[in-house]
Amino acid sequence: MTRARNIIVGLIGLGVLGAVGAWLAALLFGSIGGDRSATLGMQIDRQLIARGAYLAIAGDCTACHTAPNGRPFAGGLPIATPIGAVYSSNITPDKTYGIGNYSYGDFERAVRRGVTPQGYTLYPAMPYPSFARMTDADLRALYAYVEHGVQPAAQPTKAPDIAWPLSMRWPLTYWRWLFAPRVSVAAESSGDALRDRGAYLVEGLGHCGACHTPRGIGLEEKALTERDGALYLSGGEVDHYIASNLRGDLLTGLGTWSEGDIVQFLKTGRTANSAAFGGMSDVVTHSTQAMTDADLHAIAHYLKSLPAAGSEAPFAYETKIASQLASGNVAAPGSLDYLNNCAACHRSTGRGYSETFPALAGNPVVNAADPSSLINIVLNGGTVPPTAEAPTHYTMPAFAGRLTDRQAAEVISFIRSSWGNRASPVSAAQVERIRAATHAAKPSIGGE
Repeated sequence: MTRARNIIVGLIGLGVLGAVGAWLAALLFGSIGGDRSATLGMQIDRQLIARGAYLAIAGDCTACHTAPNGRPFAGGLPIATPIGAVYSSNITPDKTYGIGNYSYGDFERAVRRGVTPQGYTLYPAMPYPSFARMTDADLRALYAYVEHGVQPAAQPTKAPDIAWPLSMRWPLTYWRWLFAPRVSVAAESSGDALRDRGAYLVEGLGHCGACHTPRGIGLEEKALTERDGALYLSGGEVDHYIASNLRGDLLTGLGTWSEGDIVQFLKTGRTANSAAFGGMSDVVTHSTQAMTDADLHAIAHYLKSLPAAGSEAPFAYETKIASQLASGNVAAPGSLDYLNNCAACHRSTGRGYSETFPALAGNPVVNAADPSSLINIVLNGGTVPPTAEAPTHYTMPAFAGRLTDRQAAEVISFIRSSWGNRASPVSAAQVERIRAATHAAKPSIGGE
């Protein structure tokens, strides 16, 4: 095209072709050039929207902004907090109830800074302290997708179920000033590009710390990045489950997992010895199974680089309990209930069945200091999420209607102290608390 321009300009300058030359110039550099620019712009926009769609998956936006059986991104999902439930907002481009009137600046302030166009602070159920690390390029792509790749939904956002005066918004401003970081997307390079990518996904877009990091008295994450200390990703409580320790601890963390194990878990929701449950099932279903292998390997590489939060000896399998159960010895409290209710799937050896029923022996969830997850699963059951690469899903039934608080406490204590597991016993009061909090059934017959 440059050569054609030079030829035609030269001809016009020499007075040759006159009006014909002017017409050709207009044809070549007006309509054709304009059409080409428009076409190129459309391609770029489509690429930007597609990139934003992937980022929405990596950030698991669906998990919070789509209610069960609801329209995509129309909000309405209740999110439990210690002061009451808040409901996720409509982030479709609907101009009345969604964010269709948001400029990019409005969107950026809400996502990275937690401030709405009206100037009030979002509840920290929105993980804007993590999104503060998102790059401008990623945020623009996400904005393009939400505005142009999502169907509008005329659904109003439900008001929080929080009683006055705790429902007042203005204290959230002080919370944001105290606990939310400034926007900082230029993290220091570690010299390992794969690890840096994993850190960006885990600490920022993936907001893993929002669940897997303990929170303080102000409901703030006690650490927002690995640079804040060993509490980061050391485990947190969400919806009466314990989001697991993702650091290198040998018994209660990922110390014995390989990078391949982590990738497999994120891709399929299971490994040879473990399975996703609770909120992590949704993460696998809506997010990680659809991420690229490169990004999953980056996440795994980063997590495996994190040192242990504490000092603990690795798990060592012991055969004593397996031998006793195999011989019919059920003298230990909880052992008979284990044989009657658990052994068919998890076996008398506690080793389960590979990629089907998770092992209990050496399981980090079983050995966690806080037994809430194990109590919750025993009472309410759980389902391994079906995924594209592992479509078969298995369900553990709920035992709340079969086991009393005392029986459940005994069988859980038995599991936490058998086959080499070395976690503290569970009390009936702990079971009662989880039963009440999750509205689990009570046994129809029998007593404590």
